[in-house]
Amino acid sequence: MATPLAETTVALNGEGECIAEGRDAAVAFLTQARSRDNVPIQGRTVDVAQLVVSELVTNAHKYAPGPILLTLILDSEFLEVAVWDSDPVLPEASTVDPLRVGRHGLEIVQAVAHDLTVRPEPVGKCVTARIRV
Repeated sequence: MATPLAETTVALNGEGECIAEGRDAAVAFLTQARSRDNVPIQGRTVDVAQLVVSELVTNAHKYAPGPILLTLILDSEFLEVAVWDSDPVLPEASTVDPLRVGRHGLEIVQAVAHDLTVRPEPVGKCVTARIRV
């Protein structure tokens, strides 16, 4: 990652409202970067960021007990969205199945993000998507 222009980490409580709080945090972060730091952020980037945050935080909320950390790092090329949770099980995108209901989150993130990584942490895991700005 190039030199960050802006970054933030938001602690989410892992309860139902944390998904909306994560989306709101991403919008606020990008809006501030656009207005305060004059970073040229397009509306599509904001929309994709909200989608990615929503999917990653939803997965953490559904499958990991307790708090979630959302880290957003912006450089001149990418917005990095990292979500840490306490569950050590590493997620895998399911094979494509148009008849399956649900469990499409990682497929969606892979489709809209430049790349997606999952890494184990000493406690839990961190799932990181990079979105081209």
